[in-house]
Amino acid sequence: MQCGLEPIWISLQVMFWSSLLLIVLGLPLAWLLSRRSWFGQGALEILVTLPLVFPPIAIGFFLLLLLGRDGWLNHWLPDGFQVELVFSFAALLLASVIAGLPLMIKPIQAAWQNETHSLVEAAYGLGKPPLVTFWRVTLPSIAPAVAAGLTLGVGRGMGEVGMSLMLGGNLVGQTDTLSLAIYNSVMDGDFACAMQFTWILAGIALTLFFVLRRLGRRNY
Repeated sequence: MQCGLEPIWISLQVMFWSSLLLIVLGLPLAWLLSRRSWFGQGALEILVTLPLVFPPIAIGFFLLLLLGRDGWLNHWLPDGFQVELVFSFAALLLASVIAGLPLMIKPIQAAWQNETHSLVEAAYGLGKPPLVTFWRVTLPSIAPAVAAGLTLGVGRGMGEVGMSLMLGGNLVGQTDTLSLAIYNSVMDGDFACAMQFTWILAGIALTLFFVLRRLGRRNY
């Protein structure tokens, strides 16, 4: 039996867009959580860490209740502003980002807390603006942590099943990622396709790991 290519393409798209979102969301959140105590920091820490300890299938169920066509959010929103997110590519992307965000944030948060403040202060003393200081001083110092966090976050998102199943609906050819395609193939008794998808997923994961690891070791 010929295995479809759709799960590969869907997974690559999810991986690409989730990588961008993890960077856009992960860096500012890690910076906020690495600062000295401020009101609401504990609540944000709990919210960020929750996907690490809470069963993904349960998170997916609550998100389905919140974001479904007849979900809680649409009951609060006026007509014309209602959200149709579930059973779509956007739902897969949301599941991937939620699953990977804690693993993206934690290494960067730790790196920022151990940041060499003397170098930053020296850059400010030389008249360097904050953006230049971040780009030339801070970012190189946390680059290995960013690479590590991105590797862990994207890898976790690629392997996500519970939330993807609940939010994406596992629609064949539309919202079935490689992980879900492996599950579907096993349930159909098609172990050849399951093995093929498994090797492809493993190859993508290992390639991503070595590329980002090399970037993390690069001298800036």
